[in-house]
Amino acid sequence: MNSNYIYIIDTNSFIAPKNLYYPFDIAPGFWSQLALHINNNDIVILDKVQNEIVVGNDELTSWYKEIQNKTIIDSKFLTKEYGKVLDYIQESPDKYQNAAVNKWAQANVADAWLIAAAIKNKYVIVTLEKPQAGFNDGRPKKEAKIPDVANVFGVRVINLLEMMRELKFKM
Repeated sequence: MNSNYIYIIDTNSFIAPKNLYYPFDIAPGFWSQLALHINNNDIVILDKVQNEIVVGNDELTSWYKEIQNKTIIDSKFLTKEYGKVLDYIQESPDKYQNAAVNKWAQANVADAWLIAAAIKNKYVIVTLEKPQAGFNDGRPKKEAKIPDVANVFGVRVINLLEMMRELKFKM
């Protein structure tokens, strides 16, 4: 069941399915397959994403805590790559306003760290974020989006359904 990739998942790809697409009471198969792939190390978890998941007191938190064999990526080993990501945003005033780098530099924001982990370890990022429309229109953006920045570093970014297909989820 292993694909050729290792996936690292953005927090939104846990929270949105729980709330919108695959609630635990309707789609338990989604969650059991996701847990299986986390246990098999097809999917790794960034420590900052884990922090965002475990702060809740809900079904997602309980489900996540029950997974025994998680590979947690420690962001403290990614500072070089993280610096490159933030430098890119900061050094691209034609693409990003200062607000973009300020947001991504906040301690609790995982986006730049996800890209850093993917750069260092050749992971595929799974996120529900989409590239920005009108990105190269000459008007700097207030926000950076994972697909746009990851692309600069040659990091593959896919959505949740693409990962499910690649890992052959069946529901």
